[in-house]
Amino acid sequence: MNEPEWTRSTYSNASGGNCLEWAKGHAVATGAIPIRDSKDTSIPGFTVSGSAWSTFVGSLKAQG
Repeated sequence: MNEPEWTRSTYSNASGGNCLEWAKGHAVATGAIPIRDSKDTSIPGFTVSGSAWSTFVGSLKAQG
């Protein structure tokens, strides 16, 4: 996999905060969503399925 273009959560502060990054372009192209820790981007990320990502994001939205 080529290095994806990472998108940081808008809730993340300048030092990374407690957030993650995801690669939208790769997700659209493959259906697999790469995610990684925004605090230490040198740590390898991992991928999750589209349905797992949707469930995760939906649960965060439900928490407000």
